[in-house]
Amino acid sequence: MEMITVQDLNQKKENGDPFFLLDVRDYHEYLVSNIEGYHIPYEELETRMDEIRDHKEDEIIVMCRSGNTSIDACKKLIEAGFENVISLKGGMKCWAKEIDPSLPVM
Repeated sequence: MEMITVQDLNQKKENGDPFFLLDVRDYHEYLVSNIEGYHIPYEELETRMDEIRDHKEDEIIVMCRSGNTSIDACKKLIEAGFENVISLKGGMKCWAKEIDPSLPVM
């Protein structure tokens, strides 16, 4: 499973590099804090995958709270035919700790 660090993701954001950020945390966690990714809770990913079909060829970076659920989500996406899928190492907890400490994380 390919992984990306929060530092590398932040650099991509700052550079304006093309990627699609998919946040698979639950609704409450996403409302508390987010970094502007497309939100589909992990529990709904299989039934809502059509929403992101247009990004099938894009680099998709998947994030969750701590980096574990995003790995499972990446596996589901790969099984569904998405090819360039990357998990954010450490998830939102790591992003808040190392990139933006002002973000609350549940």
